[in-house]
Amino acid sequence: MTQTMDADAPVLEKVREVIDHAKADQVFGAPISENGVTILPAAKMRGGGGGGGGTGPEDQGKGSGGGVGVSAKALGVFVVREGQVSWRPAVDVTKIVLGGQVVLITALLVARALIGSRRQR
Repeated sequence: MTQTMDADAPVLEKVREVIDHAKADQVFGAPISENGVTILPAAKMRGGGGGGGGTGPEDQGKGSGGGVGVSAKALGVFVVREGQVSWRPAVDVTKIVLGGQVVLITALLVARALIGSRRQR
Protein backbone atom coordinates (compact mmCIF):
# COMPACT_ATOMS: atom_id res chain seq x y z
CA MET A 1 0.00 0.00 0.00
CA THR A 2 2.86 2.39 0.77
CA GLN A 3 4.30 1.77 -2.69
CA THR A 4 1.10 2.99 -4.37
CA MET A 5 1.07 6.16 -2.27
CA ASP A 6 4.71 6.86 -3.23
CA ALA A 7 3.81 6.41 -6.91
CA ASP A 8 0.93 8.89 -6.54
CA ALA A 9 3.08 11.55 -4.84
CA PRO A 10 4.26 13.24 -8.10
CA VAL A 11 0.69 13.33 -9.42
CA LEU A 12 -0.64 14.85 -6.21
CA GLU A 13 2.13 17.45 -6.22
CA LYS A 14 1.18 18.50 -9.76
CA VAL A 15 -2.49 18.75 -8.74
CA ARG A 16 -1.52 20.92 -5.76
CA GLU A 17 0.55 23.18 -8.05
CA VAL A 18 -2.38 23.73 -10.41
CA ILE A 19 -4.78 24.45 -7.54
CA ASP A 20 -2.32 26.87 -5.93
CA HIS A 21 -1.98 28.80 -9.19
CA ALA A 22 -5.77 29.04 -9.80
CA LYS A 23 -6.43 31.89 -7.37
CA ALA A 24 -8.17 35.26 -7.57
CA ASP A 25 -5.03 36.97 -8.88
CA GLN A 26 -5.38 34.76 -11.95
CA VAL A 27 -9.05 35.71 -12.41
CA PHE A 28 -8.35 39.43 -11.95
CA GLY A 29 -5.19 40.47 -13.73
CA ALA A 30 -2.75 43.04 -12.42
CA PRO A 31 -4.23 46.57 -12.52
CA ILE A 32 -2.84 48.82 -15.22
CA SER A 33 -2.72 52.54 -14.42
CA GLU A 34 -1.92 55.35 -16.83
CA ASN A 35 -3.02 58.98 -17.14
CA GLY A 36 -5.43 58.74 -14.19
CA VAL A 37 -7.22 55.65 -15.57
CA THR A 38 -6.96 52.22 -13.96
CA ILE A 39 -7.87 49.07 -15.88
CA LEU A 40 -8.54 45.79 -14.07
CA PRO A 41 -8.81 42.76 -16.42
CA ALA A 42 -11.24 39.99 -15.43
CA ALA A 43 -11.48 36.39 -16.64
CA LYS A 44 -13.57 33.29 -15.98
CA MET A 45 -11.60 30.28 -14.78
CA ARG A 46 -12.71 26.66 -14.83
CA GLY A 47 -10.99 23.58 -13.62
CA GLY A 48 -11.47 19.91 -13.06
CA GLY A 49 -9.51 16.88 -12.12
CA GLY A 50 -9.58 13.16 -11.74
CA GLY A 51 -7.56 10.36 -10.33
CA GLY A 52 -7.07 6.66 -10.49
CA GLY A 53 -5.69 3.73 -8.61
CA GLY A 54 -4.89 0.11 -9.00
CA THR A 55 -5.46 -3.29 -7.50
CA GLY A 56 -4.13 -6.75 -8.06
CA PRO A 57 -1.57 -9.17 -6.79
CA GLU A 58 1.69 -7.63 -5.61
CA ASP A 59 3.75 -9.51 -8.21
CA GLN A 60 1.93 -7.68 -11.04
CA GLY A 61 2.25 -4.01 -12.09
CA LYS A 62 0.93 -1.23 -9.92
CA GLY A 63 -1.59 1.32 -11.06
CA SER A 64 -2.07 5.00 -10.45
CA GLY A 65 -2.86 8.12 -12.39
CA GLY A 66 -4.49 11.47 -12.35
CA GLY A 67 -5.13 14.57 -14.32
CA VAL A 68 -6.11 18.15 -13.96
CA GLY A 69 -7.25 20.78 -16.40
CA VAL A 70 -7.72 24.53 -16.08
CA SER A 71 -9.01 26.99 -18.65
CA ALA A 72 -9.46 30.74 -18.61
CA LYS A 73 -11.55 33.04 -20.79
CA ALA A 74 -11.32 36.82 -20.84
CA LEU A 75 -14.58 38.45 -19.76
CA GLY A 76 -13.63 42.11 -20.00
CA VAL A 77 -12.16 44.92 -17.94
CA PHE A 78 -13.25 47.23 -15.18
CA VAL A 79 -12.26 50.81 -15.99
CA VAL A 80 -11.80 53.24 -13.07
CA ARG A 81 -11.70 56.90 -14.10
CA GLU A 82 -12.21 59.86 -11.75
CA GLY A 83 -13.77 57.63 -9.06
CA GLN A 84 -16.30 56.12 -11.50
CA VAL A 85 -16.20 52.42 -12.40
CA SER A 86 -17.46 51.08 -15.72
CA TRP A 87 -17.46 47.61 -17.25
CA ARG A 88 -16.20 46.92 -20.77
CA PRO A 89 -16.98 43.37 -21.90
CA ALA A 90 -14.55 41.45 -24.08
CA VAL A 91 -15.84 40.89 -27.61
CA ASP A 92 -15.88 37.22 -28.60
CA VAL A 93 -15.53 37.44 -32.38
CA THR A 94 -15.82 33.66 -32.75
CA LYS A 95 -19.33 33.67 -31.26
CA ILE A 96 -20.36 36.55 -33.50
CA VAL A 97 -19.12 34.77 -36.63
CA LEU A 98 -20.75 31.46 -35.63
CA GLY A 99 -24.03 33.25 -34.88
CA GLY A 100 -23.93 34.92 -38.30
CA GLN A 101 -23.32 31.57 -39.98
CA VAL A 102 -26.31 30.00 -38.21
CA VAL A 103 -28.55 32.88 -39.31
CA LEU A 104 -27.27 32.63 -42.90
CA ILE A 105 -27.80 28.85 -43.10
CA THR A 106 -31.31 29.19 -41.65
CA ALA A 107 -32.15 31.94 -44.18
CA LEU A 108 -30.87 29.80 -47.06
CA LEU A 109 -32.91 26.78 -45.92
CA VAL A 110 -36.07 28.91 -45.63
CA ALA A 111 -35.45 30.46 -49.06
CA ARG A 112 -34.94 27.00 -50.59
CA ALA A 113 -38.18 25.76 -49.03
CA LEU A 114 -40.12 28.81 -50.33
CA ILE A 115 -38.69 28.46 -53.84
CA GLY A 116 -39.47 24.73 -53.85
CA SER A 117 -43.08 25.28 -52.77
CA ARG A 118 -43.60 27.93 -55.50
CA ARG A 119 -42.27 25.61 -58.19
CA GLN A 120 -44.78 22.93 -57.21
CA ARG A 121 -47.71 25.32 -57.79
